[in-house]
Amino acid sequence: MFQAAAKSIEQLLSPKFRFVLFKSLGLTIVVFVVLWISLQAILAKFLILSYGWMETIVAILAGLGLFAGMFLLLLPITAFVATFFIDEIAEAVEERHYPDDPAGREMPVVQGLVIAAKFTVSIIAINILVLLVALIPGINLVVFYGGNGYLLGREYFELCALRHLPHDKVLELRRENRSRVWLSGVLIAIVATIPFVNLFAPLFATALMVHTFKAVSRKSIQYLQLSDS
Repeated sequence: MFQAAAKSIEQLLSPKFRFVLFKSLGLTIVVFVVLWISLQAILAKFLILSYGWMETIVAILAGLGLFAGMFLLLLPITAFVATFFIDEIAEAVEERHYPDDPAGREMPVVQGLVIAAKFTVSIIAINILVLLVALIPGINLVVFYGGNGYLLGREYFELCALRHLPHDKVLELRRENRSRVWLSGVLIAIVATIPFVNLFAPLFATALMVHTFKAVSRKSIQYLQLSDS
């Protein structure tokens, strides 16, 4: 896993990755701005209903709630945006590190969006659970990194693996290697919570999971092929 992470980090500033980075950042910023404006409008309407000293208290609580909400949405939004660029990133990794392997096929847009939508709902639910246990030291971190690691690992692995295998085989391969996929997801979750570094999280996550898929599929591909016969 650490060798795969090192390869992924080394490729982050390659020309192809920089181009995808600028596009994904632009789309991510647009999504955040739209959400921020929408939430501000909702809060402003709510604050109008308050009065006197309550307005100050409500404003402070609303500001804290808005900040927490945007933090909760950071992971699902960046992951959802990455869905649109998975094929570009995966192709760049495969061309550089696995030129002799069969090229992956582009995932249908609808299939990618369905996976991303299901993931977004799941990760928001996990982070709401984190808020509920936020006051319990230690447990909150376990829930946050453990839960997000599972979801991030699952989503990125499936998105990368679906370029090469049918969905049922992808699920089979992921279950066979659930520990490695989960640990890779935890690493992605850690990267995604480091300020500024998290801007590279979708690129790092995709590259890491391409390497992860290649490593585990080389061990299991013979079994997968035999199971078709």
